Amino acid sequence: MYPYPVKQRTSLKAASFTESVIREMSREALAHGAINLAQGFPDFPAPDFIKRAAVEAIEQDLNQYAITWGAPSLRNALSRKMGELYHLDIDPDREITVCCGSTEGMISALLAVVNPGDEVIVFEPYYENYGPDTILCGAVPRFVRLHPPDFALDEEELRAAFSSKTKAIIINTPNNPSGKVFSAEELATIAHYCREYDVLALTDEIYEHIIYDGLRHTPMATIEGMRDRTITISGISKTFSVTGWRVGYVIAPPDITGAVRKVHDFLTVGTAAPLQEAAARAIASGGEYYRELGDFYARRRDYFLGVLRNAGFACHSPAGAYYIMADISPWRCSDDVAFAKYLTREIGVAAVPGSSFYNEKGSAGAGMVRFTFCKKMETLEAAAERLRKLNTA
Repeated sequence: MYPYPVKQRTSLKAASFTESVIREMSREALAHGAINLAQGFPDFPAPDFIKRAAVEAIEQDLNQYAITWGAPSLRNALSRKMGELYHLDIDPDREITVCCGSTEGMISALLAVVNPGDEVIVFEPYYENYGPDTILCGAVPRFVRLHPPDFALDEEELRAAFSSKTKAIIINTPNNPSGKVFSAEELATIAHYCREYDVLALTDEIYEHIIYDGLRHTPMATIEGMRDRTITISGISKTFSVTGWRVGYVIAPPDITGAVRKVHDFLTVGTAAPLQEAAARAIASGGEYYRELGDFYARRRDYFLGVLRNAGFACHSPAGAYYIMADISPWRCSDDVAFAKYLTREIGVAAVPGSSFYNEKGSAGAGMVRFTFCKKMETLEAAAERLRKLNTA
């Protein structure tokens, strides 16, 4: 029929990774009437002050395009926040790009700095977007394992991952899915190799205000020698419980910001204008709110850790973020995907298979599942009642 060979209709890049397992488990939860503790979005209302600010912005007709790289009010609010909390002097006009969520921020930053064939170091377990992001950029991911139960960093393994081909390293702290908070000492170790090998650090700090046990968030950009080689990525989704708003940002040195802005422009043009204004007002008044947020989630963490341990799971207490990686070995099950589907369909609680956070599917992740606890207490209590069936299942 055709005079030439039939071409493959989809790209090799698209064929090299799967759809999001997290979002797949949300669909499973919906299909089977399960309580969704798979995807990290709250089931309680966002704070009234940020919702009112969004409504007011819409009513004031702030409904057209904002400046492509972000409304001045939001960039100024972010600059003040970075100065007040972390003593970083950030130029709002030359070093901040507002994106459609931190997810777009990460891919925009990678596309801006990575060339095909460059290597990007990724810690595992990792948030599932990082693997596909590196593939879409034409980069080669190099994985460094954080070792359970406390997800410790092995410096020898880290050192072995660096080479002359390394262009960037992705650091997520507080970490999804493990809840690990990288210490200043660990960040300094990573920074040492970044300086030695002239490597950029891309830091996903979306959970910076959800941290426990008296710990403090340390931005990589505050580590000696890292201010001009760090690309900080964050957003308001998790802090203000507005995951559907998709307001994120990238903070980077001016030369890198120029490249990020070009990529961002042609990926999404810009972020919703009224939501940027609401974000600016929320960030400007966030001081006490930030302090209370950790306590709010710590109560849920402590409660749900007890629930999982009583149900038979072995769990390490997360130091940050709002996820718990749970060991399923008491059930003598080595297939985390089958176990997660059993939990969803038979027990009525959805979790994420641990292997989706690892490159090698038969790795340590096969013995774990991830739960989120960013839910109403009533939701967690209902999940606890269902999980009791595991003791007799």
